[in-house]
Amino acid sequence: MDMKVIAILICSWLLCCGAASAQEGSVQHIPKLEINKKKHKVFSGRDSSITLIIDTLVMKNRAKLVFYGKKKVNLKVKYADIEKDAFILGTDGKNNGSDMDITMRFAKLGSLWVSAAGDNAMNGSKTYPNGNGGDIVFKYLKDGVIPQQDNKRQTAYLTIETKAGGYAVNAQSDIRNILDRIGKGNRPLRQLPQGQVYSGSPGMDGKSEVRAVTEF
Repeated sequence: MDMKVIAILICSWLLCCGAASAQEGSVQHIPKLEINKKKHKVFSGRDSSITLIIDTLVMKNRAKLVFYGKKKVNLKVKYADIEKDAFILGTDGKNNGSDMDITMRFAKLGSLWVSAAGDNAMNGSKTYPNGNGGDIVFKYLKDGVIPQQDNKRQTAYLTIETKAGGYAVNAQSDIRNILDRIGKGNRPLRQLPQGQVYSGSPGMDGKSEVRAVTEF
């Protein structure tokens, strides 16, 4: 075979591999991750998606597992020991919730909150609009503790949040703030990002699904 043809084939193969890698994002495997009471562990980085496989996850009361700057999160936990009011949160860093595919085997479950809610636009601090909620698919192993979503006062309580940002925005309050700035003169709107006056319409709510599975 001609060497030029071989070189072209090799380059094409490398480009395809690079494209596939970019689509898959980073892949990490952690034998054991323990997050202490009121502490948090953040996964960020340049990739917009992440696949995280954890053999053993221990989350104490009010511990947080945060995915920041991620559009897509694929999380697999083979053994989960979760105490009360633990949180898993995903955001793309631009007010939108992450799309999350989570599979867990619960050895213990006090209460767990999984949030891909959109954030509110904030005049004077954030330049992004009200965010969309992410889509969450949560799968639990049948041979572990079975989560329930009916009574938050009982154990094994699971909450899924995919609501959009912007529902709590008070446009009238924002407008009063703008008018106060205008009354003071001297370039009153220069502190507002990109000329934003108030936050506008809410984003779009995400969707959620919780179901039992027999294997990862």
